[in-house]
Amino acid sequence: MCSGIAEANKLPQVLTDDDFPTFTTDKIQLGQLLFYDKILSGNRNISCGTCHHPDHGTSDGLSLGIGEGGIGLGPKRTVGADLIKKRIPRNSTALWNLGSKEINVLFHDGRLSKKDTYENTFDSPAEEWLPIGFDSILAAQAIFPLVSQFEMAGNPGENDVAGAAHDRIDAPWPIIAKRVRNISEYGTRFVSSYEHIDDYKQINIVDIANALAAFISSEWKTNDSRYDKFISGNETILTSSEKSGMDLFFGKARCNDCHNGKLLSDQKFYSIGLPSFGPGRTRIFDPIPRDTGHMAETDDLSDAYRFRTPMLRNIKLSAPYGHNGAYPDIKGIIKHHLNPKKEKGLWNKKIVKLPKIEHLSKNDFIIQEDVREMIRQSSFIDIKPVKLSDAEINNLVLFMDTLTGETTERIGIPKSVPSGLSID
Repeated sequence: MCSGIAEANKLPQVLTDDDFPTFTTDKIQLGQLLFYDKILSGNRNISCGTCHHPDHGTSDGLSLGIGEGGIGLGPKRTVGADLIKKRIPRNSTALWNLGSKEINVLFHDGRLSKKDTYENTFDSPAEEWLPIGFDSILAAQAIFPLVSQFEMAGNPGENDVAGAAHDRIDAPWPIIAKRVRNISEYGTRFVSSYEHIDDYKQINIVDIANALAAFISSEWKTNDSRYDKFISGNETILTSSEKSGMDLFFGKARCNDCHNGKLLSDQKFYSIGLPSFGPGRTRIFDPIPRDTGHMAETDDLSDAYRFRTPMLRNIKLSAPYGHNGAYPDIKGIIKHHLNPKKEKGLWNKKIVKLPKIEHLSKNDFIIQEDVREMIRQSSFIDIKPVKLSDAEINNLVLFMDTLTGETTERIGIPKSVPSGLSID
C-alpha cells in the first residue's frame, strides 16, 4: 500500500524452519522460566509475559498498555495502589516470528538495528555501553524493557534497578543478573545449558537475554498457517473469497508494497497518518505529548511520524492495530491504509482500548487539541489512496484470517518459576 518501493520480494515467499535458529531444549526451558519470572523487574511485580501474554496474542489486548505498577492482565489490567504516571506510549508488540534470521531492526521506531555503529554489533539506545555477545537482535532487544521506568524498572527511589537506570542505561543490568544467578536453580540451569558458563557467578545479562531469545524464537515461530500451506502447494486450502483477498493483497490493494517477503514486512518505515493520542514517546525537548516515530532515531525530518512495517502472521490474534493501537479490528486498520486522511477524519476515540484511569484519561487525547501538530502529522503521509469496494475489503479481511498459524505456542506457561514469585 505504500509507494516508491522496489519491485523485489513482491510475490509470496515460503517461510521455513531453516529461516530460524535452533536451540537446545535446556535453553528454551530456561528462557521460558525467565520470561514469566518477575525477578527481572525492578519491583518484582511484572514479567515479560505480563504484557506479552499468549492469551492475548503475545501482546496485552490494549491500545496502550499499563506496565510497572499495574494489576491484572490483558484488557482488564488497571492501576494498583500506587498511581502510575503514564501509560506505555506505544502498543505492545506481538512476538510472532521475532526470532527470524532476517530481522534486522526492532521496536516501532527502529531504535535497535544491526549496525556496528558503536563497534558492538548493534545501534541501540545503549550506544557504546551495550554489552557484547548477544546471539541475535532479539536477544539484544530483550534487555531494554528491563531498564524502562514505566515498563519494568519502576520509579527512582523504589528499588535498586530503577535508581541505577537513572545513573546510566547499562548500570541496572549487572544488578538484574546478580538477582538471577543468586537463585540456585537458575545458576544450575545456566551452567548445564551453556558451555561457556562453568560457575554460576559467570552469568551476566547477555546470557539471560540469549536464553529469553531462545524461548521467544522457538515458542512463537509461526509458519503453519493456511496461507503458508497454500503458497507451499496446497491450492485447495483457501476459499474463493480468501483467494480473491490474497490477489488483492498482492495486486490492486498494494498491501505487499510494504508487507512483502517471507515475513510479510519490508522492515522499513512509513507514515500512515494514524490518529494521535496517549502520552507520546517524547524526547527531552518535546513540549507536547507527541510521537515522531523513526525521526527520533535518525534525527532526519523526512522520517517524521514513520513507523516500522509490522509482520502479519497471526495478525487476527494480536488486536488492536497500529503503533498506538488506534484500531480494534482488522477491517478498521485496512480501511485506514486505503485512505488515511478520510478515515482519520471519521475515526472515533471511543473505539480505543484504554482502561479508564481518571488521572490519565483526562489527558489521553489532549494532543488532538494542538492544531499545528495535527497539521504537521497530516502532512507526513506516505500512502496513496486505493479505492476498493466493500466486498473487496471484506475479502482482504478474510485473507488476513488465513495468516493465523495452527501452532500458537509450544511449551506454554510454567506452573512456577525459580524465584517463587507469582505468574501472570
